[in-house]
Amino acid sequence: MGAAGSSLQGVTVQVLSTVPVMFSYWAKPQDTLDLAQILNNDLAATVKKYPKRFIGLGTLPLQAPDLAVKEMHRCVKELGFPGVQIGSHVNEWDLNAPELYDIYAAAEKLNCCLFVHPWDMQIDGRMSKYWFPWLIGMPTETTMAICSMIMGGIFEKFPRLKVCFAHGGGAFPYTVGRISHGFNVRPDLCAMDNKVDPRKYLGSFYTDSLVHDRGALRLLTNVVGEDKVILGTDYPFPLGELEPGKLIDSMDDFDHKLKDKLKAGNALEFLGLSRKQFE
Repeated sequence: MGAAGSSLQGVTVQVLSTVPVMFSYWAKPQDTLDLAQILNNDLAATVKKYPKRFIGLGTLPLQAPDLAVKEMHRCVKELGFPGVQIGSHVNEWDLNAPELYDIYAAAEKLNCCLFVHPWDMQIDGRMSKYWFPWLIGMPTETTMAICSMIMGGIFEKFPRLKVCFAHGGGAFPYTVGRISHGFNVRPDLCAMDNKVDPRKYLGSFYTDSLVHDRGALRLLTNVVGEDKVILGTDYPFPLGELEPGKLIDSMDDFDHKLKDKLKAGNALEFLGLSRKQFE
């Protein structure tokens, strides 16, 4: 993807990350580290060439937390990335796995934000038809990632962690009432690792805006918070927003200040960057 392709869509600054199928958490740790470094170095070269146009999010060999922490340090300290992209789970680990605690601790220390993208959805059996892995499986993965971090106490243990979940947070914004109710009526099943109602974490994490529906975007900003929704494009894939920002611009009940937050301000806050860096 070149800089010109970005400007044609009216995008002046774009955050770049690798394609989730390249996470390669299933591979030998050293092989995944080698691949991650190739991808991260290439991304850093693109950002260096167009520093006012692109921002990079690195990728890590999460199946080997010790290697992942070292590569996170390199991404932030040497390559200048403000964050990294991680998958919605790592093989058999959900995002509450104790094996990942060192990664979260390092992210807090480095002020490294985490962008969680769904991947490795079920593709066989009942999910093999109608593009279900992408239409149903991805939102399910994202919802599981949010619930795992909340119910697993990750936001309690790492309160300064900055996390953004892709695709409008999956089904979570719409089902948080059900999740909270279930948490309170069956604490024996839901509150084993964290006693705090999931609803209380609304406003503690970000989601992107990629929901393709005005009613859904309105709900998302109401539930997650107007300061916590970031323009998402999924460029260049068909499930992305073909004209980035069009949905946000179409919201007649959103004033200019809110639209600016959704299209730029909230992302800059999440990434720990300022507008002046791109002027």
